[in-house]
Amino acid sequence: MEQELAYSFHLGSDKNKSKLAKKVAKENLSGTTSLSNNAIQNAKDLSDVNKHNLRDYDNQRELIRTIYGTNDIVNDVKQVYLDEFEQVRIEYNNKQTRKDRKIEDYFKKVCDSQNDIACEIIIELGDMDFWNDKDERYRFKMVDVYNEQIKDLIEIVPDFKIANATIHFDETSPHMHIIGVPIIENCTRGMKKQVGKSKLFTKTSLTEIQDKMRNACIKSYNKFYEVNTRLKEKQKGRNQDINVKDMGDYRKIKKQLEKKEQKLEKANTQTKELDNTSKDIYEILSHLKPTKLNKNNMIISNEDVQKIKNYTEDVKDITKTVRSVNDLNMAIKDFEHTTFETIREVSSLKYEIELKDNEIDSLKKELSTKDKIIGKLQTEKEKLKQEVQKFKGFWRNLMKQFQNKIGFDKDEHYKYVSDDLYRNGIFDDNDNEIANNVRRKVKTPDEIASLKDRKKNDTRF
Repeated sequence: MEQELAYSFHLGSDKNKSKLAKKVAKENLSGTTSLSNNAIQNAKDLSDVNKHNLRDYDNQRELIRTIYGTNDIVNDVKQVYLDEFEQVRIEYNNKQTRKDRKIEDYFKKVCDSQNDIACEIIIELGDMDFWNDKDERYRFKMVDVYNEQIKDLIEIVPDFKIANATIHFDETSPHMHIIGVPIIENCTRGMKKQVGKSKLFTKTSLTEIQDKMRNACIKSYNKFYEVNTRLKEKQKGRNQDINVKDMGDYRKIKKQLEKKEQKLEKANTQTKELDNTSKDIYEILSHLKPTKLNKNNMIISNEDVQKIKNYTEDVKDITKTVRSVNDLNMAIKDFEHTTFETIREVSSLKYEIELKDNEIDSLKKELSTKDKIIGKLQTEKEKLKQEVQKFKGFWRNLMKQFQNKIGFDKDEHYKYVSDDLYRNGIFDDNDNEIANNVRRKVKTPDEIASLKDRKKNDTRF
């Protein structure tokens, strides 16, 4: 019977930075740390990915195979930004009249924002149990399989622009790290083409992508390895396949069962021997002779009595051994069923929590963006208030000048200008009365504020 293979498709997430996620990655029974891929939110994160994926910190470069891009992931991502965004950046800048709204470097702009600058996808076929006994030649044939996965991903998600793809053979299970930039087009605000992980990889689209990729992967595997292997059933609400046999507790109990099965095999051997002994006992009992004094009593030698006693003890021991193994076997089956149901429930709950976390993260980003907009509006409001105060001061001085020239100096030129401004609606009735009546006092801002305070106090009492 052909062995079934597990398939996993992990999209990097900032939640993988948690202690729990790191612990799960460290204890991953596939023999890899592929569960630890984090979100790539700035240049530092990208540099860390470069060091990890290309193994800059060790000497096992021969077990690292880059099949897409170069040996510098940072530059590969920057090149994608140039290829995809440079032209739309220039077009955007040409439409801006204010210099502070122009974008000089889109890569740097995204790094400074709260959005992911790139995404990491990790693909893995088969677990530790499958790969543990495979030789190097067999393992390295996965290069052909993963090369086709790159082509499949480009076709299935054309808006995910791949920058680099590297295969790790230095861990138990060969797996591939893909770094790319998620792109959305026809944006109504800002540049018409932008980075957009949350819009490209939604709950629905990610499920569809995973289903198509896993089906394509097993087809490629069967083609290059000339087999007819099937995939293990995908569990709902997971970014990977769940196999109850991969659970640590189950594996421990399974080992215990293997030991008990050895004991069972021994018991079976003893049972065969017991069958032969049973024949001897039957022969002994068949040839018993009655005593001369009483035909109901049989004569048996002490040697035959001992044989029967030994036979009885052997039967007890073997029966006890078989019973213990059968009980454990039933317990294992019950445990397997219960655990499988439990992990499905836990998986579903985790998935629901992940969706809620994504919604919360999205709301936090929206809130942060709105806070920034509010901050800018408040700054602009203060500037406008200052400008208004300046204008009010200028207007009061202007009215004072007209009042002095018309009321005290009797300057007809100012009188003519004042009347002209009034006729044309620039001076209202109040302004015209101030300009022509020396008894009207032109109040300063402090005097106006003081007057308002007095009116409030008078209203209270």
